[in-house]
This record gives sequence, structure tokens and C-alpha cells, in this order.
Amino acid sequence: MKFAVGYFDGAGGESISEVAADYRDGISEVYFPWPGQASGRPGRLYSGFAAQERLESELVKLRGMGIKLDLLLNANCYGADAVSLKLERTIEGILERLDSLGLLPETVTTASPFIAEYLAEAVPKVERRASVNMRIGTSSAVDYLDGRFNSVYVCRDIQRDIERMRSFSEHCRRTGIGVCMLANSGCLRNCPAQTFHDNYVAHSDEAEYRIPGGRGDPTICWSLYSLEERRENFLRGSWIRPEDIQHYEGLVDVVKLATRQHDRPRTVIAAYTSGKFRGNLAALMEPNFSSLFGKDGYIDNDRFPEDWFGTAGSCADNCRHCGRCSAVWKSVYVRVPPEPGTDM
Repeated sequence: MKFAVGYFDGAGGESISEVAADYRDGISEVYFPWPGQASGRPGRLYSGFAAQERLESELVKLRGMGIKLDLLLNANCYGADAVSLKLERTIEGILERLDSLGLLPETVTTASPFIAEYLAEAVPKVERRASVNMRIGTSSAVDYLDGRFNSVYVCRDIQRDIERMRSFSEHCRRTGIGVCMLANSGCLRNCPAQTFHDNYVAHSDEAEYRIPGGRGDPTICWSLYSLEERRENFLRGSWIRPEDIQHYEGLVDVVKLATRQHDRPRTVIAAYTSGKFRGNLAALMEPNFSSLFGKDGYIDNDRFPEDWFGTAGSCADNCRHCGRCSAVWKSVYVRVPPEPGTDM
């Protein structure tokens, strides 16, 4: 299994190229935003000339390792410029800059059909990948794309249903579409506030100063998990344990790991490339809820039952509260300090 990992600006710390060198056998791609451009995450960490210099320097090193590059143009919203010559010219300038450095990306990931159509004309040799933000999870949705994309990220909400994944993958193969998946999303499965939350996060550089005092977090997941009796909902998520990635061999081409803004990207990459992890499972996810859960305990990845993967599938789409997750939660949620040497 090959993995795509997110670029993180290692200014003052460990760089993406240093980490990638240690896990080269498992990493096939690095995806990255362009400084100053919308990409579904806050832009302040990657803005300015110095950030661009660091990015370009790291991309040169990654390309030298034979790692493919994936440019992110995956914002949900480009405002009034969403369908415009201005946006086309901006993308053209980015691609020309990268090409001048010998860094023209193999892939561009976007949630915009407009951008995909532009890329098909301007750089047809570059793979156009449909963002996970498009929530593509049916054969009909793939057919609607009508050639605009060469590959897709499957809707994370269906990926635990292995039979549904198999059917989706087979349809994509028949139509010549590549299949990718996001393994470590901490988002609630089928969350009705996901689009709102994604957009809120993307604009948080401005919005964080505008939250009315005393009203708390305007998202669903953090407030839900603040209630101890609701935390078992974490088990109903879309994430896949490192130990279970093996079940997707032959179904997906690339597994994406969310590491762009993770506080411990090396830990995430090490766990998934090795297919095993000893520690707090929540610490692998993005969003990382370990700080919230850690007030009382942690989720011990070693304690999951052997039949976990086979019983954590489609039922969570319409949960009947049968008691299965409650029983597993009581087993995996440990209310004692973690053992020395484990990664919490």
C-alpha cells in the first residue's frame, strides 16, 4: 500500500523531507497547498515569501527522492472568483512557477469542476483528482464527473463498508478512474455540519476573533465529545486503524494521511506505513481529539477486539444503538495513565 502525506512547514523543527526519507518505501506522494491560496485549511502557516522558499526547497528534495507531488486547489469556496479568468490566471502562474523549478506536479487535487476543466485543457498530462470534499461515494456520482477527473477520493463515510467499497472500486476501475481514500479523519461520520466546519476552519484566520464570547465552539464534534457519555461516537467514525489498512489492498491506489496540521506527523506516518500502532488511537486522527479525551483517559489501540474491522461497517450509517460500540468503548477507553514508552 502506498501513502500520500500532507506537506507541513517544519520551520524550526523537523522537515517533511527528513520524515519522508525515513519512510520512503511507503510514501508515494506529498500533497501541498500553495502559499496565499485557499486550500481548505488556514493559510497563515504557509503564507509569505519565506514560507514559499521553504516549500520550494522541500519539494526539490522530495522530487529528488522520486516522490510524486500533488498540488492542492481543494477549497470549497473561491468566492466571486470561483468561475473566472482571474482564477485561471492564478493557477497558470502557480503551475508556471513550479514548472520552471522542475516541479510540475503529477497531480492536482481540487473540489472544483471548473478548475478540473481548466486543467484538462491547460495541462492534460497532469492527473486531476477529485477532492474528498466532494464526497463521491456512488457509481452515479463517478459517472456524473463525465471525464473531468482521472481519480477520486472516495467519500470517507462509506469506506468502512468493505463490500460497498469493493463495488465502488470495481466501477471506477471499469471506467478508468483511480481510487484514493483518507485513512485518519477524526470527523464524525456523516456529520451534518462538515461543510460548515470545513469552511469555518478555512476562514479561521479571520473568524477566530469573531466568536461571540461564552457561546463555545460553533462546531458539532468538539462539543459532542466534551460530554463523556457521547464519546463512544468516536468509534462510529470513518477512520481506519493502521492494522486494518491491509483490507484495502487492490481496492484503492493511494491512502491519504492527514498530516498538514497534525502536531505529530511522524507518528501518523510511522503507524500507517508499518501497519501497527501501540498507543492512543485518537492521537493519530485529524482533528486530534486526544487532548480532549486525555482529561480522563485514552483510547488503547491494543485493546480493540479481533473482529473489530468486520463489525464496524455499514451499521453506523443508521445506528440502532445495539450496544456493540458501548461494549467496545468500555474495553478500549482506559482510565489510567498510559504505560511508559507508549505514544499518547
